[in-house]
Order: sequence, then C-alpha cells, then structure tokens
Amino acid sequence: MEVTDLAAQVRKEQKKGPARRLRQKGFVPAIFYGRSAENILLAVKNDELVKLYKDKKNHAFIKLIIDDGGNKKIEKLSLIKELQVQPLTGRFYHADFYEVDIKRKLIIDVSLRFIGKAIGVENGGELQHIKREVKVSCLPLDLPDHIDVDVTNLEIGDSIKIRDLKVAEGITMLDRPDASIASVAVIKVVKVEEPVKEEVATEEGATTEAAAATPVGATAAPAEKVEKADREKKEK
Repeated sequence: MEVTDLAAQVRKEQKKGPARRLRQKGFVPAIFYGRSAENILLAVKNDELVKLYKDKKNHAFIKLIIDDGGNKKIEKLSLIKELQVQPLTGRFYHADFYEVDIKRKLIIDVSLRFIGKAIGVENGGELQHIKREVKVSCLPLDLPDHIDVDVTNLEIGDSIKIRDLKVAEGITMLDRPDASIASVAVIKVVKVEEPVKEEVATEEGATTEAAAATPVGATAAPAEKVEKADREKKEK
C-alpha cells in the first residue's frame, strides 16, 4: 500500500468569507471525517493537491500531516472522498478526506488496464471498452492500483465479463458477474448513395427555345411598323 504525505492546517472558521480568502492565498478548504473520527476543518495547499491528484487521482492513500497550531502534529490516514471543482476556472474548490482504518474493508472503484491486441481487431473488428473501472471490496493493504485485462484472445463477437477477471485473494468483485467489460464487434460500414440527378434536358430545351423566341418577337414588332408606314405613304 503506497501512501503519499500531504500537509494540512486546521482552520477555525467555515463561513464563505474566510474560505474565499483561503482560496485567494492558494489554499483549498477541506474537511477530514470518518466512521469514528471527529470532523476536522482543514486547509491544504492548492499546488500540492493538484500534483497529488494528477499523479494518483483519487485512489491514493493520503497521510494527512495536520498542523493544529500547537507543538505536535497529527497524522491521519485517508482517501479523497470528494473533490469539488469550480466549473468556470477548473480550480479545486473543496476537498473531503475520509478516514481509512487498515483493519476495515473498503468499497472502492479500481481502474482497469487493458493489455494485448485482440485477434478480432487484426481480423477487422473493433475493440469496445464497456467498463473502465470496477467496484471492489477489500482491506486497504490489499487494494490494487489497477486490475489487468488481457484482451489478446478476443475474436470478433467475443467479450470479457466480470467473472473472467483474475484478482488477488482478499479482493471481492461487487459488480454483476455477467457484466461485460470489453468486446470485439464487427465494424459496420454504411454505404452512402449519391442522389440521382434528374434529367431535365427537355425542360431546359423548352426554356432555351422560349428564351430564344422572345428576342425574335421583340425585334419583329418594329419591322412590321415600318412596312405599314411605307404602305400608307404610297397610298397618299
């Protein structure tokens, strides 16, 4: 079981004003609580929490080294239970640390690590990841960083289920045994047909003839008027 140290200090106030000032100084308001522990209001450095979360996500065991303002520091083993993030800035807003008892089983999500290249993929299929995490129950000392899933032997149409996973003794899988984790499916190719262009030659021809006839009629009208004028002159 890997444990990461994180320094924290006790905060006396829990109103919005003091919490906002803490954030402006580069701290994240937090709280520590547990089954048998009293709630402790804390403040942790934002940069240190960001680094810890980036490296370990929320599966890290954290030893909080709490400075209560006295001569003695308090150490508490914990996990991040909840981490609130500001939607607009993406900065951490508040953190909940839950007490860990090494003698009591935890219920926690463990990430899956997919290894190998499926035979079905080489034959034209597509590997689909249905689950990225599974829920397990175990003692803190037995908690794995991840669970390996070997997909090498998957043919097209095959799948791996929860019951197929191999885990160490002391770890109980809590998801349904028949729940699928990964599968290889046939890639569906959708043929897009080009729209058929309608033949409009007759219409276009008719339009062209109509267009051509118009100027002819327009020029003929003045000629008729000239001939009529000549006849009138001869009659006179």
